[in-house]
Amino acid sequence: MDDLGGFLKSRRARVTPQSAGLEPGARRRVAGLRREEVALLAGISVEYYVRLEQGRSTAPSEEVLDAIARALRLDEVERAHLGRLARPARRTARPRGDLVRPQLLRLLALVERAPAMIVNHRGDLLAANALASALFPGDVRNLTRFVFSTSGRELYEDWETIARDAVGQLRLAAGQYPGDRGLATLIGELSMGSEDFRRLWAARDVKMRTHGVKRFRHPLIGELELGYQHFEVAEAPGQRLITLLPEPGSATEAALALLGSWNAVIPDTPRASPPGRPA
Repeated sequence: MDDLGGFLKSRRARVTPQSAGLEPGARRRVAGLRREEVALLAGISVEYYVRLEQGRSTAPSEEVLDAIARALRLDEVERAHLGRLARPARRTARPRGDLVRPQLLRLLALVERAPAMIVNHRGDLLAANALASALFPGDVRNLTRFVFSTSGRELYEDWETIARDAVGQLRLAAGQYPGDRGLATLIGELSMGSEDFRRLWAARDVKMRTHGVKRFRHPLIGELELGYQHFEVAEAPGQRLITLLPEPGSATEAALALLGSWNAVIPDTPRASPPGRPA
């Protein structure tokens, strides 16, 4: 689902010679840095760097990877992704599964004034409280797939940013779980069905969004601005608890209260969703 050479090429294409302190020179036929310029900045031989991009050199040292990461100005998430691609584990990492602990389901049920949900590394919606179920129209089973649906394009105010983040998260998961057939199937399905997905996937960006702000255009209650926070579920690798919190006293808080009143019967345990169905 991903390869070291493609990732390195995409990263060096982002870095200009000027930003790296190099003279651009004339007749440049590549975007960003040339291979020899990356090798110069990293302090390694051009031949060795070329072998890395071509997949002819395996198990580079951490020192070499750190030097390349500095030359290409990778952030922490990209550096970790580089390491997984360059030195894949002998045993494929596997998520712990899609079962959500009963205590976490009860926690979701207790969160009554904000949307809260649990997703896995593919974006499968494993469980959601009443407000989260009401926020997303229809029977959403996979948030990544939902982003590229007509309903997703209508719901998200900043759709391009949301889509780019979703694809970057999926690309990151592909490096973490290269043997996941469900993940490969999802990527193939989205690639076949969405030109926008193909465009964003080709950029090879990896992202790990832990907090920020999302804006929605809900068909019933209008515009919403919600701060999101992701929490990793330590005992279940790949699972994340996501909360969407309005500012106290804001119009969004009032709108969510109205939405909650229309869904007044809140069960003791929230909906748990079997993953993998279409959004």
